[in-house]
Amino acid sequence: MSNNFDDQLRFLVESALREDVGDGDHSTLSCIPPEARGKAVLKIKQDGILAGMEIAEKIFRLKEPSAIFTPFKQDGEIMRDGEEAFEAEATVHTILQCERLILNCMQRMSGIATLTRQYVDKLQKYKTRVLDTRKTTPNFRLLEKEAVRIGGGINHRFGLYDMIMLKDNHIDYAGSLEKAIEKASAYRQAYRPHLKIEVETRNIEEVQRVLDIGKVDRIMLDNFTPRQLSKALALIGERYETEASGGINLNNVEDYARTGVDYVSIGALIHQAKSLDLSLKAITVQ
Repeated sequence: MSNNFDDQLRFLVESALREDVGDGDHSTLSCIPPEARGKAVLKIKQDGILAGMEIAEKIFRLKEPSAIFTPFKQDGEIMRDGEEAFEAEATVHTILQCERLILNCMQRMSGIATLTRQYVDKLQKYKTRVLDTRKTTPNFRLLEKEAVRIGGGINHRFGLYDMIMLKDNHIDYAGSLEKAIEKASAYRQAYRPHLKIEVETRNIEEVQRVLDIGKVDRIMLDNFTPRQLSKALALIGERYETEASGGINLNNVEDYARTGVDYVSIGALIHQAKSLDLSLKAITVQ
C-alpha cells in the first residue's frame, strides 16, 4: 500500500472514530479500567472472499501502535463459516473502540470482494477485465475500491482528478462530441499531459465521430447490446482501448466478454454487494 493510501486511511479511521466515540466510549469507561488488556478473535460466520485484513491491522495500530496482530488468513483468500481470521491483543479500550469500525469495514469489503470474484471467475477464459466505477459510498471509496482489487477486479479512476472522462452530460454541456474532445485534448496538453482521455458513446454514429476526430485513449460504449458492441468493436479495431458499460450483470457478462471488449465497468460490484457476517469476540488476558 502506498503512503498516499496510508494517509487517506488514517483520515478515514480518525474521522470514523470521532463519529463513533464522540466525547467518550462511556460503556467501556464505566466498567473497564484503562490499563486492562485483552485479546480479540475475528470469527468468520459466512462463506466468501476475505477482505480487510490489512485494514484491520492498520486500524488497531493507528489506535495503539503496540497492539499485537496475528493473522490466520490473508486478503483475497476463500473464507469458510467457522474459521478464524486473526487474533489481536491490545488494551480492552482499544479493542472495544475499534471493534465496530473493523467489522463494518471488513464485512463490507468482504461482500464486495466476494461479488467481484464472481464476475472475475466468469471471465477467466476471456481477455475482458472487470472495472469498478465511482458509484461508491461517500468517504468510503478508498476501501470499497481496495475490496474490488482484492476480489480480482481493476480499479477505474479513483475520482474526478485522475482521468478525463467525457460522459454524456459533459458532451451535451460542451455543445457537441467534437467540441468536448477538442477542448479536453487542448486542456490535457496545456495542464495535465499524463491524464488519459475516455469518451462515452451512445450509438454507432457517435463511435464513428470519435474515430474521425481521434485524440482519445479509450472509448466507452454505453448501454450497447452485445450485438451492437460487436459492430462498434469492428469499427474501432485495435486503435483505442474499449469499455462496455450499462446493464451488465452476472447473467450476461460473458455475452459482453465474447465480443472481445477490453473492459466491462460494473457499478454493481460496489453498490449491490451484500456485507458478509463476521464477529469479533474478546478473550480476557489473565
